[in-house]
Amino acid sequence: MKLNIRLVTFDLDDTLWHTAPVIASAEQALQQWLAQRSPQLGLMTLQRLQQLKEQVLQRMPQIGHSVSMVRFQVLYQAYLDAGVAPEEAALLAEEAFQFFLGERQKVEISPQVRPMLQRLRQQGYLLGTLSNGNADIRRVGLGDCFDFALNADALGVGKPHAAAFGAALGRAGVEAEQAVHVGDNPHDDIAGALSAGMHAVWFNPAGLKWQGGAMPSAQIRCLSALPDVLADALSG
Repeated sequence: MKLNIRLVTFDLDDTLWHTAPVIASAEQALQQWLAQRSPQLGLMTLQRLQQLKEQVLQRMPQIGHSVSMVRFQVLYQAYLDAGVAPEEAALLAEEAFQFFLGERQKVEISPQVRPMLQRLRQQGYLLGTLSNGNADIRRVGLGDCFDFALNADALGVGKPHAAAFGAALGRAGVEAEQAVHVGDNPHDDIAGALSAGMHAVWFNPAGLKWQGGAMPSAQIRCLSALPDVLADALSG
Protein backbone atom coordinates (compact mmCIF):
# COMPACT_ATOMS: atom_id res chain seq x y z
CA MET A 1 0.00 0.00 0.00
CA LYS A 2 1.43 3.35 -1.02
CA LEU A 3 1.68 5.84 1.82
CA ASN A 4 0.19 9.29 1.34
CA ILE A 5 3.03 11.39 2.75
CA ARG A 6 2.18 15.08 2.58
CA LEU A 7 4.42 16.71 5.22
CA VAL A 8 8.14 16.48 5.97
CA THR A 9 9.42 18.18 9.11
CA PHE A 10 13.08 18.69 9.96
CA ASP A 11 15.13 19.05 13.05
CA LEU A 12 17.67 21.87 12.63
CA ASP A 13 20.72 21.55 14.90
CA ASP A 14 23.03 18.70 13.88
CA THR A 15 20.68 17.84 11.03
CA LEU A 16 20.85 20.77 8.61
CA TRP A 17 24.17 21.98 10.05
CA HIS A 18 26.80 21.12 12.66
CA THR A 19 25.89 22.90 15.88
CA ALA A 20 28.97 22.66 18.12
CA PRO A 21 31.16 25.06 16.08
CA VAL A 22 28.59 27.86 15.93
CA ILE A 23 27.72 27.58 19.63
CA ALA A 24 31.41 27.60 20.60
CA SER A 25 31.97 30.67 18.43
CA ALA A 26 28.90 32.41 19.85
CA GLU A 27 29.99 31.66 23.41
CA GLN A 28 33.44 33.12 22.73
CA ALA A 29 31.97 36.21 21.11
CA LEU A 30 29.64 36.68 24.07
CA GLN A 31 32.53 36.44 26.54
CA GLN A 32 34.39 39.16 24.65
CA TRP A 33 31.25 41.28 24.38
CA LEU A 34 30.56 41.01 28.11
CA ALA A 35 34.18 41.78 28.99
CA GLN A 36 33.94 45.03 27.01
CA ARG A 37 30.39 46.05 27.88
CA SER A 38 30.00 44.70 31.43
CA PRO A 39 33.41 44.37 33.12
CA GLN A 40 31.63 44.31 36.49
CA LEU A 41 30.69 40.69 35.76
CA GLY A 42 34.29 39.58 35.89
CA LEU A 43 35.51 36.73 33.71
CA MET A 44 32.45 34.86 32.43
CA THR A 45 34.11 31.54 31.70
CA LEU A 46 32.20 28.55 30.34
CA GLN A 47 32.55 26.98 33.78
CA ARG A 48 30.95 30.01 35.41
CA LEU A 49 28.13 30.00 32.86
CA GLN A 50 27.55 26.30 33.46
CA GLN A 51 27.36 26.86 37.21
CA LEU A 52 24.80 29.60 36.70
CA LYS A 53 22.82 27.38 34.32
CA GLU A 54 22.64 24.61 36.91
CA GLN A 55 21.45 27.09 39.52
CA VAL A 56 18.80 28.49 37.18
CA LEU A 57 17.46 25.06 36.21
CA GLN A 58 17.36 23.96 39.85
CA ARG A 59 15.36 27.06 40.74
CA MET A 60 13.24 27.17 37.57
CA PRO A 61 12.90 23.65 36.13
CA GLN A 62 9.77 24.71 34.26
CA ILE A 63 11.85 26.66 31.72
CA GLY A 64 14.11 23.73 30.86
CA HIS A 65 12.46 23.28 27.46
CA SER A 66 13.49 26.78 26.35
CA VAL A 67 17.16 27.36 25.61
CA SER A 68 16.40 31.06 25.15
CA MET A 69 14.75 31.51 28.55
CA VAL A 70 17.55 29.57 30.21
CA ARG A 71 20.20 31.69 28.50
CA PHE A 72 18.45 34.92 29.50
CA GLN A 73 18.06 33.81 33.11
CA VAL A 74 21.74 32.84 33.29
CA LEU A 75 22.76 36.31 32.14
CA TYR A 76 20.20 37.96 34.41
CA GLN A 77 21.54 36.07 37.41
CA ALA A 78 25.10 37.04 36.51
CA TYR A 79 24.15 40.71 36.61
CA LEU A 80 22.28 40.27 39.89
CA ASP A 81 25.31 38.53 41.40
CA ALA A 82 27.41 41.52 40.33
CA GLY A 83 25.15 43.83 42.34
CA VAL A 84 23.13 45.28 39.49
CA ALA A 85 19.57 46.30 40.37
CA PRO A 86 16.91 43.89 39.03
CA GLU A 87 15.35 46.24 36.49
CA GLU A 88 18.69 47.24 35.00
CA ALA A 89 19.89 43.64 35.18
CA ALA A 90 16.94 42.53 33.06
CA LEU A 91 17.68 45.17 30.41
CA LEU A 92 21.37 44.31 30.28
CA ALA A 93 20.66 40.58 30.19
CA GLU A 94 18.28 41.03 27.28
CA GLU A 95 20.85 43.08 25.38
CA ALA A 96 23.49 40.40 25.96
CA PHE A 97 21.10 37.63 25.00
CA GLN A 98 20.20 39.34 21.72
CA PHE A 99 23.89 39.66 20.90
CA PHE A 100 24.41 35.95 21.55
CA LEU A 101 21.32 35.06 19.54
CA GLY A 102 22.66 36.96 16.55
CA GLU A 103 25.98 35.13 16.76
CA ARG A 104 24.16 31.82 17.14
CA GLN A 105 22.57 32.28 13.71
CA LYS A 106 25.94 32.17 11.92
CA VAL A 107 25.59 28.50 11.01
CA GLU A 108 27.33 26.81 8.09
CA ILE A 109 24.53 25.08 6.25
CA SER A 110 25.37 21.76 4.64
CA PRO A 111 25.71 22.23 0.86
CA GLN A 112 23.27 19.33 0.40
CA VAL A 113 20.44 21.11 2.17
CA ARG A 114 19.03 23.60 -0.33
CA PRO A 115 19.07 21.24 -3.36
CA MET A 116 17.46 18.53 -1.24
CA LEU A 117 14.71 20.88 -0.06
CA GLN A 118 14.10 22.07 -3.61
CA ARG A 119 13.65 18.47 -4.76
CA LEU A 120 11.16 17.81 -1.97
CA ARG A 121 9.27 20.96 -2.89
CA GLN A 122 9.13 19.83 -6.52
CA GLN A 123 7.77 16.48 -5.33
CA GLY A 124 4.88 18.33 -3.70
CA TYR A 125 5.61 17.97 0.01
CA LEU A 126 4.78 20.55 2.63
CA LEU A 127 7.98 21.37 4.51
CA GLY A 128 8.39 22.51 8.11
CA THR A 129 10.96 22.68 10.87
CA LEU A 130 10.58 21.51 14.46
CA SER A 131 13.47 22.37 16.74
CA ASN A 132 14.34 22.47 20.40
CA GLY A 133 16.91 25.17 19.65
CA ASN A 134 16.64 28.86 18.83
CA ALA A 135 18.06 29.05 15.34
CA ASP A 136 15.84 31.13 13.04
CA ILE A 137 15.52 29.71 9.52
CA ARG A 138 14.92 33.21 8.15
CA ARG A 139 18.09 34.58 9.70
CA VAL A 140 20.19 31.63 8.56
CA GLY A 141 18.93 32.05 4.99
CA LEU A 142 16.48 29.17 4.59
CA GLY A 143 13.21 30.96 5.20
CA ASP A 144 12.11 30.58 1.61
CA CYS A 145 12.49 26.80 1.75
CA PHE A 146 9.86 26.04 4.39
CA ASP A 147 6.14 26.49 4.85
CA PHE A 148 6.48 26.98 8.61
CA ALA A 149 8.97 26.85 11.47
CA LEU A 150 8.23 25.83 15.06
CA ASN A 151 10.47 25.61 18.10
CA ALA A 152 10.22 24.84 21.78
CA ASP A 153 10.56 28.51 22.74
CA ALA A 154 7.35 29.40 20.90
CA LEU A 155 5.43 26.20 21.65
CA GLY A 156 6.18 26.05 25.35
CA VAL A 157 7.12 22.40 24.94
CA GLY A 158 9.88 20.59 23.09
CA LYS A 159 10.55 17.27 21.43
CA PRO A 160 10.04 14.43 22.21
CA HIS A 161 6.72 15.63 23.69
CA ALA A 162 3.80 14.62 21.47
CA ALA A 163 2.38 18.15 21.70
CA ALA A 164 5.38 19.51 19.78
CA PHE A 165 4.80 17.10 16.89
CA GLY A 166 1.06 17.68 17.14
CA ALA A 167 1.62 21.40 16.66
CA ALA A 168 3.45 20.71 13.39
CA LEU A 169 0.67 18.42 12.20
CA GLY A 170 -1.91 21.04 13.09
CA ARG A 171 -0.03 23.77 11.30
CA ALA A 172 0.12 21.66 8.13
CA GLY A 173 -3.40 20.29 8.46
CA VAL A 174 -2.35 16.67 8.02
CA GLU A 175 -2.77 13.44 9.96
CA ALA A 176 0.19 11.85 11.73
CA GLU A 177 0.43 8.96 9.26
CA GLN A 178 0.79 11.52 6.45
CA ALA A 179 3.91 13.05 7.98
CA VAL A 180 7.62 12.24 8.25
CA HIS A 181 10.05 13.82 10.70
CA VAL A 182 13.77 13.88 9.92
CA GLY A 183 16.36 14.31 12.66
CA ASP A 184 19.58 13.12 14.24
CA ASN A 185 18.50 12.52 17.83
CA PRO A 186 17.21 8.98 18.52
CA HIS A 187 15.22 10.12 21.54
CA ASP A 188 13.94 13.60 20.73
CA ASP A 189 13.46 13.16 16.99
CA ILE A 190 12.92 9.48 16.24
CA ALA A 191 11.21 8.14 19.37
CA GLY A 192 9.22 11.36 19.69
CA ALA A 193 7.93 11.28 16.12
CA LEU A 194 7.08 7.58 16.24
CA SER A 195 5.24 8.02 19.54
CA ALA A 196 3.20 10.80 17.93
CA GLY A 197 2.19 8.41 15.14
CA MET A 198 4.43 9.94 12.49
CA HIS A 199 7.05 8.25 10.33
CA ALA A 200 10.65 9.03 11.24
CA VAL A 201 13.85 9.16 9.22
CA TRP A 202 17.05 8.99 11.26
CA PHE A 203 19.82 11.22 9.94
CA ASN A 204 22.85 9.12 10.83
CA PRO A 205 25.92 10.52 9.03
CA ALA A 206 28.36 8.53 11.18
CA GLY A 207 26.70 5.22 10.33
CA LEU A 208 26.07 4.36 13.97
CA LYS A 209 24.23 1.23 15.03
CA TRP A 210 20.68 1.88 16.19
CA GLN A 211 20.54 1.66 19.98
CA GLY A 212 17.04 2.98 20.59
CA GLY A 213 13.71 1.27 21.00
CA ALA A 214 11.31 1.25 18.06
CA MET A 215 13.24 1.31 14.79
CA PRO A 216 13.11 4.43 12.60
CA SER A 217 11.06 4.15 9.44
CA ALA A 218 14.28 4.67 7.48
CA GLN A 219 17.74 6.09 7.96
CA ILE A 220 20.08 8.14 5.78
CA ARG A 221 23.75 9.04 5.99
CA CYS A 222 23.49 12.05 3.69
CA LEU A 223 20.63 14.49 3.28
CA SER A 224 20.72 14.29 -0.50
CA ALA A 225 19.38 10.74 -0.20
CA LEU A 226 16.16 11.83 1.49
CA PRO A 227 13.98 12.52 -1.60
CA ASP A 228 14.67 9.04 -2.97
CA VAL A 229 14.08 7.43 0.43
CA LEU A 230 10.72 9.16 0.70
CA ALA A 231 9.82 8.09 -2.82
CA ASP A 232 10.99 4.48 -2.42
CA ALA A 233 11.50 3.22 1.14
CA LEU A 234 8.38 4.96 2.45
CA SER A 235 6.20 4.27 -0.55
CA GLY A 236 4.77 1.15 1.06
